Amino acid sequence: MKGGIRLLASACIRFFAGLILVGLLIFLPAGTLHYPCGWLFMAVLFVPMFIAGVVMLFRSPALLEKRLNAKEKEAEQKSVVALSGIMFVAAFVVAGLDFRYSWTAMPVWTVLVATSLFLLAYIMYAEVLRENVYLSRTIEVQENQTVIDTGLYGIVRHPMYSATILLFLSMPLVLGSLPSFVIMLAYIPIIAKRIRNEEAVLRKGLTGYDDYCMKVKYRIIPFVW
Repeated sequence: MKGGIRLLASACIRFFAGLILVGLLIFLPAGTLHYPCGWLFMAVLFVPMFIAGVVMLFRSPALLEKRLNAKEKEAEQKSVVALSGIMFVAAFVVAGLDFRYSWTAMPVWTVLVATSLFLLAYIMYAEVLRENVYLSRTIEVQENQTVIDTGLYGIVRHPMYSATILLFLSMPLVLGSLPSFVIMLAYIPIIAKRIRNEEAVLRKGLTGYDDYCMKVKYRIIPFVW
């Protein structure tokens, strides 16, 4: 009971802290709350996140606890987390400034298509969470962990990262900012660095992962990489 209350409190703190932080990073540079794309982005980001958190809390609290643990053990991954954080801050601030000073004008249809892609990526992300109970935010081999090779994992080795690439590259387009999109492109080399390190850890510590890599050849995009 106490563990459940503690997990709920931790999840709520993380959720509302993220909500406030992202809101500040977007609306302060925009200089106004009258930023329609900013509110659209807040809705499509945090409403599904809230729903997913509630589902995990009741159906898979252990998975939720893993997702809340973001403390990396691998030294190389700490630099990846730091670079990702800088990228997000820069992209959100630039999107707000873009709206404030009208640097770019993105067509409404582009924003709507990006929103659809963002929600599609969220659904894909949820499916990955359903398929892989070992999914953690940190790079590690867990006790009794086995290789998952079905569903999306039968198509690419890192479907979670496939989903996050689509999520993160659609974010600035939902916000209506081309300069922000250019900044978010930095996620591609960042995630490539993370994947190489993650696979080295899994090959070393997870039985059967080498065979899985021979079976599923592509990491995040079929027939590309």
